[in-house]
Amino acid sequence: MKNSNRSGATAGDPVEKGAPLSQKAVKVVANVCFGSFVLAVLVFTIVAITYQPPDPWLDSPKALIAKSLDAVLPNATFRTDDSVIRTGEDLAVDNSSSDIATTPPPSTGISTSGCDSDSPLNCSDPRALDAIRRFNARIFGRSIVFLSYDTPVTGSNPGECDAAWRFRNRHEKSWRRYRDYRRFHLASAENCSYEVDSAGKFRSGVNAAPKSSPRRWSPSSRAPPAQIPDADINDTIPELGSDFQRRRYIYYTRGGDYCKGMNQYLWSFLCALGEAQYLNRTFVMDLNICLAATYNPSGRDDEGKDFRYYFDFEHLKESISLAEETKFLRDWRRWERASSKITLRKVPTYKVTPMQLKEDRSTIIWRQFDGPEPENYWYRVCEGRSAKFIQRPWQAIWKSKRLMNIVSEIAGKMDWDYDAVHVVRGDKVMNKELWPNLDADTSPEALVKKLTKVIGKQKNLYIATNEPFYNYFDKLRSHYKVHLLDDYKEMWGNTSEWYNETMALHNGLPVEFDGYMRVAVDTEVLYRAKNRVETFNNLTMDCKDGINTC
Repeated sequence: MKNSNRSGATAGDPVEKGAPLSQKAVKVVANVCFGSFVLAVLVFTIVAITYQPPDPWLDSPKALIAKSLDAVLPNATFRTDDSVIRTGEDLAVDNSSSDIATTPPPSTGISTSGCDSDSPLNCSDPRALDAIRRFNARIFGRSIVFLSYDTPVTGSNPGECDAAWRFRNRHEKSWRRYRDYRRFHLASAENCSYEVDSAGKFRSGVNAAPKSSPRRWSPSSRAPPAQIPDADINDTIPELGSDFQRRRYIYYTRGGDYCKGMNQYLWSFLCALGEAQYLNRTFVMDLNICLAATYNPSGRDDEGKDFRYYFDFEHLKESISLAEETKFLRDWRRWERASSKITLRKVPTYKVTPMQLKEDRSTIIWRQFDGPEPENYWYRVCEGRSAKFIQRPWQAIWKSKRLMNIVSEIAGKMDWDYDAVHVVRGDKVMNKELWPNLDADTSPEALVKKLTKVIGKQKNLYIATNEPFYNYFDKLRSHYKVHLLDDYKEMWGNTSEWYNETMALHNGLPVEFDGYMRVAVDTEVLYRAKNRVETFNNLTMDCKDGINTC
């Protein structure tokens, strides 16, 4: 018994000793798992707080600019480029619900009993509009979105109708509308319906054009045109008036960004707008722009340009609370004399962050940029920790509708049916160290050899280029219907809508169609092509920014 007891005790010792070890092992495993979970949550939280998604402006795959802020030069200015930044109307989310009349409309329910196929064509007959809608949807439906139609009117000859409509381009995601009016020849078809036999070119239906045509400008006139031809444009400057005291403002004085390239101007300007939105303040805006020398044939900076020449001020003032600088300073002086409630805080350096100004209740926050470059660049306000709080309002910037009207008219002249090639030459072909093959790869002979392999012959071919010699592309003319920007000079000539409208903004003085406007229009027409051939990666293996930068 003693032996059995002793043996039983001996047998039980390992069991009693093993139980605590198992529990300890379970506890260790549990602690490790819990610790790993806590660590994972901590890492995820840090990443979520610090991660900044790429700016759609800089990372847009089709944007013809540098892809990141690494493109900033050592002196903190932006590299000049041969093209322009894609703006808000190119980046907005498409809304398919706005696509009206892009497919043949449903049956109108018109009774066909007793119709006379030999009777004269009545253009106001709904069947005529139905035929025109079906024709447009079939021919142009892949390129443009038809928004509304006017009732067709009689053309110049029997069987002709002139029809007008509003549309937007499928490549432009904004709600902005454009207009066209064309002449159609209609014939009777089955079931007393009509079919379009032929259609005229862009804006050929002059009888359907707007009746309130603008008064043309003449040198003897002392006042600018009273009417703006495009009724959709309203870029008048908002008045503050008695509302001045009830607002709070942020005012940026002119800094080192003035007369820099347009890319840097926009980068800084959007930083300022972003801070205004963050602080919930009205931004005081200087409409004067200095166009950098890189856009001017004279090689000199050109001051006194109007923001509205290049960008859509109407859309901007609907997106952001704005006050125009001249009127703001006038009202500030007036209200300061009349009231002691106007308070001011001067901020002499960008190092005072927007977060530090968040609780400031001053009527006016006045940011001053008096230091040397690059300390006096507006965009320095949005650097460092501020970048986590300030969001640039990309969608607030659209290109000028006056320029986009020219783009639509050029594309319309080609019936929205064209291919395009972007031929970059200019100063780059002179620099053999950075672009050793570019000159040979974009020679007339090389262009013919490469383009005939990818673009069908006798098609409309639009060439967007900075090549200054108009006849440089003559060898392509035997293969294609070649179109260049200079083929459409009448669209900004002294009888054009653009000419009259910009004169009205410039106190009756003519406005030059400058280098930046040319590049903006050239680039936007290029974007709207059915097929597009780019210089880099398509025509040449040289890198866009020079050797070894691909």
